[in-house]
Amino acid sequence: MNKDITTLLFDFDGTLLDTNELIVQTFLSVLGEHFPGEYGREDVLHFIGPSLEQTFTKIAPGKVSELSDQYRRLNRTLHDELVSEYDGVAETLRTLKSRGLKMAIVSTKREETILHGLKLMGVHDVFDVLVALDHVQNPKPHPEPLELALRLLEADQQGALMIGDNSHDIEGGKNAGVRTAGVAWTAKGEEFLASFEPDFMLQHISDLLELTKAGVR
Repeated sequence: MNKDITTLLFDFDGTLLDTNELIVQTFLSVLGEHFPGEYGREDVLHFIGPSLEQTFTKIAPGKVSELSDQYRRLNRTLHDELVSEYDGVAETLRTLKSRGLKMAIVSTKREETILHGLKLMGVHDVFDVLVALDHVQNPKPHPEPLELALRLLEADQQGALMIGDNSHDIEGGKNAGVRTAGVAWTAKGEEFLASFEPDFMLQHISDLLELTKAGVR
């Protein structure tokens, strides 16, 4: 029998904050400059989720640092204009926090950018732990980021749930031995995410209120 869910590990981009258009536009601009006409919108949707290093290593192994730096500069410039909060996220996160659940961000983005997004949403004080790309050697789907978050939270695998919009989140959760939840609002489509067999599929962020109801009070 599964232990009650008392620990929530959240991806950030595309899960809590809608950064999909920001990511798409940034990739289209950077790749359009270096590889004119080679990448369209459908192509860059596949780059949502992995770290920049993982993506650019596949595209241009000799230009990873250059492309990553250019991407980050442009992304910062466009950020506030192109991002938006998913419905009910801030309210739900605060309710979960008030119930005493342990909560962490586990992302393939750098800490500085995550903190900016959290402050923009007004929820920078909700999370107990933040594990970003610059805190680990191996990003998701490697279990290292999730295992680090669990250690810092002093939480166990049995009561933890990884929530995300991408295959890396589901695979990372499985690799770390925790339960997983996909989000139906993923840019890649619910069917795509369901193919990785998460334990749950959230139709709305507030579904977490029911999933964790029997946990911490």
